[in-house]
Amino acid sequence: MSTVIIREVDQFNQLAETWWDHLGPMWPLHKLNALRVPFIIRHIQTHFDTRPKLRGLKVLDVGCGAGLLAEAVARCGASVVGIDPAERNVEIARQHAGALDVTYHQAAIEAVVDSTQDSSQQDFKQQFDVVMNMEVVEHVSDLEVFIRHAASLTRPGGLMFAATINRTIFSLLTAILGAEHILGWLPKGTHTWSQFVKPKELEALLSDYGFERVERTGVAVNPLTRSMSLTRYLGGNYMMVLRKRL
Repeated sequence: MSTVIIREVDQFNQLAETWWDHLGPMWPLHKLNALRVPFIIRHIQTHFDTRPKLRGLKVLDVGCGAGLLAEAVARCGASVVGIDPAERNVEIARQHAGALDVTYHQAAIEAVVDSTQDSSQQDFKQQFDVVMNMEVVEHVSDLEVFIRHAASLTRPGGLMFAATINRTIFSLLTAILGAEHILGWLPKGTHTWSQFVKPKELEALLSDYGFERVERTGVAVNPLTRSMSLTRYLGGNYMMVLRKRL
């Protein structure tokens, strides 16, 4: 079963040229990167005892877009594989990567799982130390299938990072009505409220596949300054890190 929503892939293909413009339509992701990269690196370094670099670790970035997060993690020394179903996103990511240890594939997660048995696909022959599903689970057609695949790609003892938006009245008012329709921060139709995921739902699914939460945090957005910060409030954007049991 495909987890891809075609209309969303089409929309992200149209935005591909703007990914690396921190003042363009993707500026919220650039702001998020300033928060999520330190969060991710801190937990990887603590869990795997790899300081200051992440050398020797294999990381999968699911829904990598044009590589904002993948490049940042690769700069810290990890070997990163990014996958995204949007062809133009992957083209832009490859052009921007330079000499970093990061490779990109145009693929949905189910295609990656299928290719693990393909000896020609060296990037997917082994499970990953870290799997990142950041700002992607709200864009898939079948969350359970997506999580099952992501879990299968994470090695026992590995980490999974997930970030999305809580399904609350607050997020309806801010992430959709405010960000898309009033402030115009995001193109209309970027998000569908019914696809937002509550933290307890995400954790329950991941628990079924052997994961236990290490930490979770909310992300607060200041509409006046366009700034973001971490918060204990989980009613809007949030991110978490989970460990896969041995």
